[in-house]
Amino acid sequence: MATRNLPNGIHDKAARDLLPMIASMADRIEKDRELPSELLAALHKARLFHTIAPREAGGEGADIITFFHVIEAIASADASTAWCVGQANGVAMAAAYVDPAVAREVFTGPTSTVASGPNSRNARAVRAPGGYRVSGRWHFASGSRHSAWLGAHCAVFEADGTPAKSPDGRPVDRTMLFPKSSATVIDNWKVMGLRGTGSDDYELNDLFVPEQYTYTRDADADRRVKTPLFTHFTGFNMFGLSFSGVALGIARSCLDEFRRLAAEKSPQASGFAWVLRDNAVVQSKVAQAEARWRAARALVLDIYGDLWDKARASEEFTLMDRANMRMASTFAMNDACSVVESLWSAAGATAIFEENPFERRFRDIHCATQQGQAAQSNFEIIGQVLLGLTPKGRV
Repeated sequence: MATRNLPNGIHDKAARDLLPMIASMADRIEKDRELPSELLAALHKARLFHTIAPREAGGEGADIITFFHVIEAIASADASTAWCVGQANGVAMAAAYVDPAVAREVFTGPTSTVASGPNSRNARAVRAPGGYRVSGRWHFASGSRHSAWLGAHCAVFEADGTPAKSPDGRPVDRTMLFPKSSATVIDNWKVMGLRGTGSDDYELNDLFVPEQYTYTRDADADRRVKTPLFTHFTGFNMFGLSFSGVALGIARSCLDEFRRLAAEKSPQASGFAWVLRDNAVVQSKVAQAEARWRAARALVLDIYGDLWDKARASEEFTLMDRANMRMASTFAMNDACSVVESLWSAAGATAIFEENPFERRFRDIHCATQQGQAAQSNFEIIGQVLLGLTPKGRV
């Protein structure tokens, strides 16, 4: 279908043009645990942090298939950079839910990005005149080292300390936006992979956040932009698509690097003049890895592409549609990891050395698949939908 071939446009080209620069900085990104200033400048100039942010709020307003290809391409050069670009875009979905002036100030300015961690049990926003007083600690703020703003998801409490309730009796939660300078950032991102994302913790202690800098995620009442992306897809969906792109981009680069290695590496103890690609086991492994990668990628593009067409036709998504998106992203992340593991094993001792391309990618993809959207328990929820049951988790 036409939507599968959309990435040949300006955003995909901008990402691919930057791949040599990104690849040349990969070791520095890993060592410094953040993106270099000159790379950030190039990413901002190309508007890649704002790929899917709404045009109405100053973003690029690209389609979701283009977004996937942008993330996948960048991940083939450096997974941390792709993760940061994907996270910034997912968070910038919020630009459709706040006043346009706030959206431009926070999300879509020339050098604006927002980092935001997931929900935190100890976070609370207490209603106050004109806004909220916010306290708590949040984790996994990917891109926080280069972001001027942070977001924080909070349970809302009344001024008397009781939990706020919606008219239907459900607990109220809201996301707060505030300058990073208002928070205490904790340098604790010392991890095995995706080191360059700088996904530190951050804390607030009784910070006042004005009402106009808050919103409720995916809430119809707060939505100001009613394009197909924002009326049909959630930030959760876009994070899943982004994580798929990161994992598949890592796996693609491993496949390409292994083919080069297989044409050059000769087992030293063999006593024969042959290279890895002459080995029948290696041949079989590469073919199976390529097939798994293509199948996982095709599943993502097929499901998200069909749903993009459905959204543009203003057709409502079903529960099965949402389960299919989660199935595609979960499967792609895990299958891409299997591809990398297979090639890492086939590369032999070469793969364990830092100067070779497999070691960091092996660590990066295993860090990526620890994210909740790759959890095996997701398949249980998807299976419940497939079997006509009420899902016992988020779809």
